[in-house]
Amino acid sequence: MKELSPRRATILSFIRDRVAGHGQPPSLAEIAAACGLASRGAARKHVLALSEAGLIEVAPGQARGIRPVGLAATAELLQVPILGRVAAGSPIGADADLQDILALDERLFAVAPDYLLRVQGDSMIEDGILDGDLVGVRRRSDAREGQTVVARLDGELTIKRLSLAAGRLRLLPRNPAYAPIEVQADQEFAIEGVFCGLVRRG
Repeated sequence: MKELSPRRATILSFIRDRVAGHGQPPSLAEIAAACGLASRGAARKHVLALSEAGLIEVAPGQARGIRPVGLAATAELLQVPILGRVAAGSPIGADADLQDILALDERLFAVAPDYLLRVQGDSMIEDGILDGDLVGVRRRSDAREGQTVVARLDGELTIKRLSLAAGRLRLLPRNPAYAPIEVQADQEFAIEGVFCGLVRRG
């Protein structure tokens, strides 16, 4: 299966979260509002793409006819630690202390996260990652072009899209108000993990 964009991974996580937590799927309007989309039409486009990928089913003519597919009748609960915060903006200092442990339905994530970080800032809003969200992170020390990563830059954490084009290492925001971060050769840089979904608490 083709890898989902961060935006579509966020939408899929939201749909699964609503079904698992509330017993009913969200409407297109709710998806648009929760995931930072401009309209129901934009939400419909992403929902249809997820349907074509075989990840959800869409019942025609129903306001809440969106259903995740391939889910077991019961799901294991993951015990996922919250380890501080990560900047969606300029990098901020990382607080690595254990803040809490959440029991989460494993169906909320395409890949089980190793830990959660709380987002601070709005540089990733076009990918549906909002201030206050808890982002799931899978520990990895490498990533591919275009993946959304949690990176450590000079001792501080940030979440951005990774760009390796033209031999340049850049961290790209998804908000036009922010400039890309050009990683210089003399800077301390490491990939801490890759984004694998999020939890948004009401």
